[in-house]
Amino acid sequence: MIASDVEITGNLSAKVDLHIDGKINGDVACGSLVQGEGSVIVGKVIAESARLSGKVDGSIEAGDLVIEASARISGDVVYQSLTIAPGGMVEGKFKHRGSNQPNIAKATIDINKVEPLILGADTKVG
Repeated sequence: MIASDVEITGNLSAKVDLHIDGKINGDVACGSLVQGEGSVIVGKVIAESARLSGKVDGSIEAGDLVIEASARISGDVVYQSLTIAPGGMVEGKFKHRGSNQPNIAKATIDINKVEPLILGADTKVG
């Protein structure tokens, strides 16, 4: 845990969970991040999961991302699962981090098309 009266200048990397209530001037990389309301991070955030309640000035990449009502984010966001509480603010672009393989459930097929649909030997379904 990084207390509210602590300020760190430099990148922070941990394989364990982090709870940040202070100020970080640098990139943060960890397994799971919990950011307190009064916390400020100026730099990139990379985490498997993140629950953000403070201010982040930098890009965010997280598998499971929760942006709380008090959060103020300035930067692009890459996520796999995203929750934004009413009042949470983000200024930046959102990009879903998924597999590069097409999702067959979202494929559109024109049934009025005259040519038959042909599946080759290398075609995978399901």
